[in-house]
Amino acid sequence: MEALSASGVPVYALRGAQGGWQLDEGWRTQVPGLDEVELRALLMAQPRVIGDSRLAAAAERALGKLMAAMPGGMREQAASIRQRLYVDTTGWRGTSEDVGLLPVVQEAVSRDRKLRINYRKPGGEQSVRVVDPLGLVAKGSTWYLVAQTAKGLRTFRVSRIEAARVLEKPCERPAHFDLGEYWRASTERFLEGWQKVEVTLRLSARAASNIRRWRLVLEEMGSADGWDTLRVQFDHPEEAVFVVLGMGARAEVLAPETVRERVAQEIRGMAERMRVQA
Repeated sequence: MEALSASGVPVYALRGAQGGWQLDEGWRTQVPGLDEVELRALLMAQPRVIGDSRLAAAAERALGKLMAAMPGGMREQAASIRQRLYVDTTGWRGTSEDVGLLPVVQEAVSRDRKLRINYRKPGGEQSVRVVDPLGLVAKGSTWYLVAQTAKGLRTFRVSRIEAARVLEKPCERPAHFDLGEYWRASTERFLEGWQKVEVTLRLSARAASNIRRWRLVLEEMGSADGWDTLRVQFDHPEEAVFVVLGMGARAEVLAPETVRERVAQEIRGMAERMRVQA
């Protein structure tokens, strides 16, 4: 009681047979040191950004308790800020990351326990692994698990984990492991591994207009008869093929020959499949 009183909590003794200790009825805990800038920054981290409904609900309850402890004026300001911010975690095509197993992964990370996962690679191949979870990284609305495996440190996209179970074996954490430093280094390696390619395209006026908005145009190489010739940078040859095929007859690859031939192969394959189906 003396410690509470010394820390500023208003407690006092009630004497008599029914006596005891009591808090001042009007006393409420206060949020220490939150100024307006800190308040806005805190409220911008909306619970919906988490993505998983259960974690978002828990974060919403925690935020509600925090707001209830704020002074009246600051509480009203916080409510006003929240009414002016909406977070939509779905993509433009109506899709969003499936992070239903994020709470299981989070438990393994927080408890330092090994994790058994069924993981689906981008190509569809599935595998079962036992990993040592070291940390979680949120990249936009996408969550990644950084874990130690038999082949070294690996990064797993949480939405590709199809089953997960926390094991009661403690995980083995590398000495001096720094999650932030690992993520920065792995991101740099990933970006360096991209096969950026420059492609010369002959495009209809409408297609050229779209390309100028979507991609980095390195050079405008001329226009004739309603068609523009552009030198465009893509992050990967496959990305260039995908974009060109999506434009159909409104686009033609002039160079390099590798991308031109890849597009031609795709067109021949599509024609063959349509012939067989007919």
